[in-house]
Amino acid sequence: MAATQVPEFEHPKKAFGWAARDPSGHLSPFHFSRRETGDKDVAFKVLYCGICHSDLHMVKNEWGFSIYPMVPGHEVVGVVTQVGSKVQKYKIGDRVGVGCLVQSCRTCQDCSDNLENYCSSYTLTYGAKSSDGTITYGGYSDSMVVDEHFVVRIPNELPLDAAAPLLCAGITVYSPLRYFGLDKPGLHVGVVGLGGLGHMAVKFAKAFGAKVTVISTSPNKKQEAMQHLGADSFLISRDQDQMQAAKETLDGIIDTVSAVHSLVPLIGLLKSHGKLVMVGAPEKPLELPIIPLLMGRKLIAGSGIGGLKETQEMIDFAAEHNVKPDIELIPIDYVNEAMERLIKADVKYRFVIDIGNTLKQSS
Repeated sequence: MAATQVPEFEHPKKAFGWAARDPSGHLSPFHFSRRETGDKDVAFKVLYCGICHSDLHMVKNEWGFSIYPMVPGHEVVGVVTQVGSKVQKYKIGDRVGVGCLVQSCRTCQDCSDNLENYCSSYTLTYGAKSSDGTITYGGYSDSMVVDEHFVVRIPNELPLDAAAPLLCAGITVYSPLRYFGLDKPGLHVGVVGLGGLGHMAVKFAKAFGAKVTVISTSPNKKQEAMQHLGADSFLISRDQDQMQAAKETLDGIIDTVSAVHSLVPLIGLLKSHGKLVMVGAPEKPLELPIIPLLMGRKLIAGSGIGGLKETQEMIDFAAEHNVKPDIELIPIDYVNEAMERLIKADVKYRFVIDIGNTLKQSS
């Protein structure tokens, strides 16, 4: 699907970024525009933007609802350049970030409960139709204008580049750890998959005081998981002896894997009343065996990002406990190579684009 208006002239403020024009997903320089800063808006200069795996799905229209041209990016951080007359929380010069959402209805029960992420009419940061009918453009760009409600403050203790992936990968694992009560010292938490989400789940679970077991199909990730990320143990999910020895030892599991995989071995690792929480998004349905759930009152659940209040809480917790993603900082003109590497999971563990230093009109 293509946007109907000419992006460069639909709003008054000129903007520049990199966009995909079609499902090839190839990104290239793109002139567009941002709205004027409204009464409750915060305008900011983008300095860094993380590359989320969903950016890859979206630029290639793998989920079937992409709108082109598309400027991806929903792990966006920068410095405030202008605030509207009714903005109360931010001032020029503040360090801020924007995650996956830029609007919600603000009136439904979920919005009232600070769960804008579950509002049925939220607006995504990019590739979505906003209330004025124009298409949202994300953080692979030089500037953003966002309602202050959907802006979070980045504490000074967090480097801006490392803060970016917290706005999607960080909150995606923090929220279920909190909601499902897996945030207490002494609990034993499993993490399936050791990518952008998985490595953050290990770090947050350890910061909460839990014992952490990483579950992976890749034996070569054991040293990294235990020595670098601080996991307490490591299971190879294809090794039946290892999985059998760890049966019924985990209080909960955060499953970050987006590929189709069997749930039966994971359910077997849970203690009675244990919780298997899915945060990855496989493209095809998984088989859900019921009898293993009955034998121990076990739970399978899903969780998607988090509300704005909780996102701020997560950022503040990360600053206080020095929880930071492992990033590879790249220039904007490397973004297509980065996407190719992301397909092969060739990154430890999150690409972050150095927008402030490398996004130039001539690039």
